[in-house]
Amino acid sequence: MDKPNHRFTFHLLLRILLVHILSVSGFDFSTTPFSTGVSTLFGESNIFRFKDDRKLQLHLNQYTGAGFKSSELYDHGFFSAKIKLPPDYSAGIVVAFYTTNQDVFPKTHDELDIEFLGNIKGKPWRFQTNVYGNGSTNRGREERYYLWFDPTKSSHSYSILWTNQTIIFYVDDFPIREIVKKEEMGGDFPAKPMALYATIWDASDWATSGGKYKANYKFAPFVVEFTDLVLQGCKADPLEEVVAEDCGARRDQLIASDLSTIGEKQRLAMRRFRAKYMYYSYCYDTQRYPTPLPECVIDTELRQMLNEKGRAKFDERRGRRRRFRNGGQFMEVKNDENQDDD
Repeated sequence: MDKPNHRFTFHLLLRILLVHILSVSGFDFSTTPFSTGVSTLFGESNIFRFKDDRKLQLHLNQYTGAGFKSSELYDHGFFSAKIKLPPDYSAGIVVAFYTTNQDVFPKTHDELDIEFLGNIKGKPWRFQTNVYGNGSTNRGREERYYLWFDPTKSSHSYSILWTNQTIIFYVDDFPIREIVKKEEMGGDFPAKPMALYATIWDASDWATSGGKYKANYKFAPFVVEFTDLVLQGCKADPLEEVVAEDCGARRDQLIASDLSTIGEKQRLAMRRFRAKYMYYSYCYDTQRYPTPLPECVIDTELRQMLNEKGRAKFDERRGRRRRFRNGGQFMEVKNDENQDDD
């Protein structure tokens, strides 16, 4: 009798769960025109806007990168965009989609990050999420993952949900990471109003395989495309102690939405994603944090898969490899313990 194809079964199950999630998630927030929703952060000459006001490109060349920021700061909210990443060789290039208030609070800023870490054509893309609160940059909370699709072929949605109790990162409306506020976190849980930012820039010294692969400008310009921008939250002035009267009601509405609650099937899918595609988590990095930080929920399965550095274990005898579907074909990547040293 033929042996079951466990890889095929996993991908099929993930697709079924994603269909279910998309059908019940209720991600029906209206999109925001770029002309009213964002302003230039830097690299004006490398920001390209389109007539329909629903699409915007950031370019990076040998002279400059580019970035935009939301025109307003928000007292919690849901922030999302469909993003198409640069094709071919993009090693050393970071595309960031994040919220922060560093301009207003340079020493005590909050931040929620999604960062894409450049790529070599044919390899699975890597990205990371991170959380800072009240300037807690000495306590990084980063996690790193592989994408299970090629993000250069078409646009995919990436989203950040931030309430006063929960932070959830989404890819294509699929939850990949949840942080539930714990009292012991204190100011480490982001609480001050933040703006949304998006940038493309050269981070050759660390981005791709710990800086092993650098940016190569013969492939320039590197182009990242944004569509379907969502800025859903209560606009706030961080320097004003009084917030708008409807902010409390809007926060409660967001907390009560499907976005803020991960159902049983969603949680199962998220756990499978993390077991399959997460290759670093600070919660399991006992060399860095001998005692896990308060919000960490230790999964026994993941604990067995990650070493004391929080990285995916490497089987020296067999050189364990993972397979990824890219453009209809499977790719293999050697799961090397040192592949992403910082």
